[in-house]
Amino acid sequence: MTVAAALDLARSPLLPGPDLPCRPVAVPRPRRDADGLPVPAGLDSLLRYSVAGGRLRPAASAGALHPVSVRLLAGTGAGLPAGHYAYEPDTHRLHPVGPLTGPPPHGAFAVLGVAPERTVAHYRHRAWPLTLLDTGHTVAALVAAGAYGYCLDPAPGTLPRPARTGPGSGGIPLAAVRLTPEGHLGDRAGAVAPPSGERAPAPHPDIADARRILRLLASSGPPAGTWYTAHRRAARDVIAARRSAPPDVLAAAGPPPDALARRVLAAARSAAPGGPDWWLAVGGPRPALLTHDADGLRTEATGPVLDTLARWAAGQAWIARTGAVLLAVGCPTGAGPARIRSDHLRAGYGIGHAHLAATALGLPARPVGAWQRADLGAALGGPAGQRWIVHGLAFGTAPGSRRAT
Repeated sequence: MTVAAALDLARSPLLPGPDLPCRPVAVPRPRRDADGLPVPAGLDSLLRYSVAGGRLRPAASAGALHPVSVRLLAGTGAGLPAGHYAYEPDTHRLHPVGPLTGPPPHGAFAVLGVAPERTVAHYRHRAWPLTLLDTGHTVAALVAAGAYGYCLDPAPGTLPRPARTGPGSGGIPLAAVRLTPEGHLGDRAGAVAPPSGERAPAPHPDIADARRILRLLASSGPPAGTWYTAHRRAARDVIAARRSAPPDVLAAAGPPPDALARRVLAAARSAAPGGPDWWLAVGGPRPALLTHDADGLRTEATGPVLDTLARWAAGQAWIARTGAVLLAVGCPTGAGPARIRSDHLRAGYGIGHAHLAATALGLPARPVGAWQRADLGAALGGPAGQRWIVHGLAFGTAPGSRRAT
């Protein structure tokens, strides 16, 4: 199955099968009783306010399953001996994975990899796009907590790998984040890691398919990754307060004031330029679907737009009664692996920052990742398959809030 065909299946109304028995991929330890190493002082708050925790973490994840792992790449000036370290979010500790296989970098980098097992075990054929969105959210959390740069398209061979692959090597690498003010990976990443000698049991076909697709996506893109300077800091109290509001809270939420809705939309648009388009669906007495142009917000459609979104969003009926939904739109039918990867990662990145913006404004919000046959362009009378909903953020004015007036 091609990546495009797998995405078409993920967008289909076919319901996932029953959950598979699957445990999380454990962070390796040299010994069973090893406590790991403390995070260096210069990186402590950055990692604590972005990726630390159990099911509740600063970075959102579909079903709170957290398939994104962090492998710390430490070089000169990182506060650690040069090498690869697996980050354990539950304990906020580091575990050595192995030495570098090439020139040491300057500074510290987080390599974000995906181990899709638990997400696939619950969402089955719909899972792998969700892991891309989760990766984008994780990058956004690291940037908001103080990272200095990020790359959403690292090409194979541009990131140093551990001497051996296997447990703790960081999953399938999809993004990288620069954690220190000065950082440079050097001119080459070193030798490709040889396969691990460990023989793992054959995975369920759905898990095997997800791994294959994610590996294809990880190998797509330009010969050299594109690095961006990060400028999206968030206050620590906002990061600590960010949570996915329960559906019943959002079902009772009112439409946000126009000025606040624009600020949430602007947070997504400015955070992820060059990615998907951003639309805004609002409920209340004047429901409408809005886009943004040089003159501000423009009405594209009126009527019960939230009812349509509720049907498309895996039948989540509460969406029809919420205040507003921010939409990332793009990834046309037939898009190649590089476009599929880019639109999903940037959608997760933009929604991650929009969620923090909503939190700072006191608006309850919840990401919405699963969309079935959500062809927004065709619904508006345009050509089919060109404007799919990739990701969303439901938000509104909290019940009883003074902002409701």
